[in-house]
Amino acid sequence: MREPLKYVDPTGLELEERVVDIWRCATVVKGGKRFNFTALVTVGTGTGVVGWGYGKAREVPTAIEKGLREAKKRLIKFDFKRTIPHEVIGKSDASMVKLIPAAPGTGVIAGAAVRAVADCLGLKDLLSKCYGSNNSKNVVKATLDGLRRIRTRAEVEKLRGVTLARRRPREAPGSGEATEAVAAAPSAAPEIASTAEPGAGEAT
Repeated sequence: MREPLKYVDPTGLELEERVVDIWRCATVVKGGKRFNFTALVTVGTGTGVVGWGYGKAREVPTAIEKGLREAKKRLIKFDFKRTIPHEVIGKSDASMVKLIPAAPGTGVIAGAAVRAVADCLGLKDLLSKCYGSNNSKNVVKATLDGLRRIRTRAEVEKLRGVTLARRRPREAPGSGEATEAVAAAPSAAPEIASTAEPGAGEAT
C-alpha cells in the first residue's frame, strides 16, 4: 500500500511559479454574459520540491493567486538529480503519462504540462509520452503520480531485504570480437610455421 503524502512546509523556500493553462467559462445571465477564469499552476524550488494548484475567480490574476496558494499547500519532496532512476507510468482518470530517463544533455522532451512539473522539480534530462486524454489537469496529476511510483535502489533493497547486484558496464559493439581476434593472432603464427614442409624454403 502506498504511504500517505507528506507535504513540505513552504516557509523559507524560494519557489518558482509556472502557469500551465488558463480556462475561461461564460455564464449567460439576464444582462449578458458573465465570465469566470480558472488557472492551473505549478510551483517548485528546482531542487526536488514541487506542487500544483487550481484556482477559480472572476479575473485571471486572482485565479492565478488562488492556484498558487493551493499549490504551496501541496508541496512534495523528491530525491532526484538530473533525471529519474527508471522508467515509470503514471495515471490519472483518462490520462496516462510515461516517463523515461534520458542521458545527460538530452533535455526535457515533453509537452507543456509535463515540462512545467519537470522544470519546477529540477529535472534536466527526461523523455515522456502521453496517452489518452491530454487534459492539462489530468496530465499534471498523472505526472506526479508517476513520480511518486519511482523507487530508488536503497528503497528497493530496504523493502525486499536484499542487496541488489551492480550491473556490469555494457561493452561497445564489436569490442569483444576484436579482443578475441587480437588474442588469437600470436598463436596462429607458430601453427603456420610448423605446417610448412622442411626444406621448402631452401634453394635447390
